[in-house]
Amino acid sequence: MDLMEYQAKELFAKHGVPVLPGETVDTAEAARGVAERIGKPVVVKAQVKTGGRGKAGGVKLADTPDEAVEKAEAILGLDIKGHLTRKVLVTEASDIDTEYYASFLLDRANRTYLAMCSAEGGMEIEQLAVERPEALARVAVDAVAGVDEAKAREIAEAGKIPADVIDEVTQILVAMWRVFVEEEATLVEINPLCRTPDGRIVALDGKVTLDANAEFRHEDVFTAYADVVAEDDLEGRAKAKDLNYVKLDGQVGIIGNGAGLVMSTLDVVAYAGEAHGGVKPANFLDIGGGASAQVMADGLEIILSDPDVRSVFVNVFGGITSCDAVANGIVQALGMLGDAATKPLVVRLDGNNVEEGRRILEEAAHPLVTVVDTMDGAADKAAELAGSAA
Repeated sequence: MDLMEYQAKELFAKHGVPVLPGETVDTAEAARGVAERIGKPVVVKAQVKTGGRGKAGGVKLADTPDEAVEKAEAILGLDIKGHLTRKVLVTEASDIDTEYYASFLLDRANRTYLAMCSAEGGMEIEQLAVERPEALARVAVDAVAGVDEAKAREIAEAGKIPADVIDEVTQILVAMWRVFVEEEATLVEINPLCRTPDGRIVALDGKVTLDANAEFRHEDVFTAYADVVAEDDLEGRAKAKDLNYVKLDGQVGIIGNGAGLVMSTLDVVAYAGEAHGGVKPANFLDIGGGASAQVMADGLEIILSDPDVRSVFVNVFGGITSCDAVANGIVQALGMLGDAATKPLVVRLDGNNVEEGRRILEEAAHPLVTVVDTMDGAADKAAELAGSAA
């Protein structure tokens, strides 16, 4: 389960990671009271589970309580990559002298844990990792030995943290490790870890992902931080329909049956998109083995509600559910959606009873549907349609 920033910071404070005072509110007027209690300039920050909040206008400085109300009004209701802002964090503003980066995560490829640290944190950390990977230290962490003060100092030194703050950063890394282990997380990230002009080291932002497999040991945390499903939150709406959906930053909607097939579909669409203006997958959506008309309609409704989506790629391999049942599901789903279906669909079927499935789609002759026999060909067609709709 991904946490919002304010939730991550609550766990940080619980385990000794320094954070600035602040409160979350869901009305603009309530931001006034928080700003008055803080008694200093504040930052009003959208609480959504996605990055890029600052670039989307979801982070604003307010010098006075009146300005805090004004900024909260501008942010509440803001759509950030398909996530509607229902809460804002009003927190003490801080001048920034230097920004650092630190994280612990599960390294699935190497079946261990990984620490990452850099003396160059901030909004462009992903760009830094690509353009200057040597500036982002990667230090393997033994799952049994964990992170004590000596290991934390090793991580900070590898990240080239300056000598005058390395003691404080070392202690913060130890505290971050406590969050990682005691809360059973798969990701604990601070970006930026900030040095203020007066010498304080504080976590200005934070991300935490909790391992859902450990929910039974942390029911209080999972209950307290459970999402409130909103009609205009794509992931929340998908969850309410029992769909395995994750919003991504792209333009080609993806529907597939089986997590492995969907992951492969994301890859081929990303590759094909390079030739069509750099379009990318817009989501992960696994409808599972039973692709009924209702499930297909639910999936299409969620994807077509995403304003970033320009085309949809339905990639299904018929196994337990045969391709003719999937084809009938697609036809019936488009009938259920009616005028709400406005974006082109590229459909690739293979496997059990594939010829009958293709025949059903061809006879239906829906103007939005294009049937392509191969996965690579369908990915290219979906990317082409998304690129031409730009």
